[in-house]
Amino acid sequence: MVITTRAKGATGAEAPPGLAEAPPGLKGLVVTRTELGDVRGREGFYHYRQYSAIELAERRGLEDVWQLLMFGELPSEQARAAFAARVAPLRHLPPEIIEVLPTLARAGRQGGPLDGLRTALSLVGASRGMRPLYDVDAASRLDDALVVGAVTPTLAAALHRLGRGLAPVAPRDDLAFAANYLWMLRGAEPTAAQVRAIERYLICTIDHGFNASTFTARVIASTGADLTACVVGAIGALSGPLHGGAPSRALDTLDAIGSPERIDPWIREHVLAGDRIMGFGHAVYRTEDPRSRMLRAVAEEFGGDLVTFAVRVERRVVELLAELKPGRELHTNVEFYAGVVMELCGLARDMFTPTFAVARTIGWTANVLEQTADPRIIRPSARYVGPPAPQPVPDRG
Repeated sequence: MVITTRAKGATGAEAPPGLAEAPPGLKGLVVTRTELGDVRGREGFYHYRQYSAIELAERRGLEDVWQLLMFGELPSEQARAAFAARVAPLRHLPPEIIEVLPTLARAGRQGGPLDGLRTALSLVGASRGMRPLYDVDAASRLDDALVVGAVTPTLAAALHRLGRGLAPVAPRDDLAFAANYLWMLRGAEPTAAQVRAIERYLICTIDHGFNASTFTARVIASTGADLTACVVGAIGALSGPLHGGAPSRALDTLDAIGSPERIDPWIREHVLAGDRIMGFGHAVYRTEDPRSRMLRAVAEEFGGDLVTFAVRVERRVVELLAELKPGRELHTNVEFYAGVVMELCGLARDMFTPTFAVARTIGWTANVLEQTADPRIIRPSARYVGPPAPQPVPDRG
């Protein structure tokens, strides 16, 4: 809808006639409609297609939630088996991709597996001949989406191992998604507790409203680009420390504090200095993040010194923030306990954000498929605030 009022901008200049000024960061602005889910920040609740995401994580496997997002309903036992048989072969990498992965791992050693993952996914799309979304039918788009969702954990695990001088571990068709991911990362059978912990983490992070990376994926999809281009762009957005790049940084905070007696002075120093405490605060939630609450419970199932310390730090950060920043509702977000859970399951810290991407790829591809139903390109405007134009071009000196 075109809004014909002329809106004042931040500098007082008016937006051009026929356009409305959006709030900074598009905060509070609804830009599309979706049937995939919603986040209700004041309630501390979010869902996938009307089902509580947390309840899905507790009661269902990842493949069930994957099908829910792709097909609109939870599967029967027969449909579950058929889907598993469909996606298992898609985990395997073609020889031409396997051949270049060592080069990507070496080139991205400083940035970690997430850097290589962007390039590797582009190569997968090229290798499979993925065509622009604009040029293919719905069945082909779905096929491409399932390929990307299935192959991303294989690529992430292979790049991680190659970066550490280890040979990649081939996927196993007999293992479910989470178990197979841990198998490819470690080359050893994970425990049942580790599988369920990682599976619950993956499910609860598959999708989460219209966040920056999901928006990025949908913007690219609106241009009609191929599906891997959409996901590669989303990974770029996810890599930022203010989005998906925070789980390892939240764990770094626990390391920096170090011991119980340092909790209060460390927190006071950083809060009073205006520093951001990684793992706390969220753009939407004004109460406890339900993902954090669930992952705290997952961590407590493991127990140990790290969990005890994390819970103690969380409690004191919330208390001291209430004291030092009265009136602000700041609680742990998903990154705080996500880092703890992944550490307890033996994941290296440079794999925290790639693991987030492994889960979110399923949500991104679902959003991409939904976006293709709208033929319009996402093309907002910008308000120019530079010197008045036109200015005469000076002669060359």
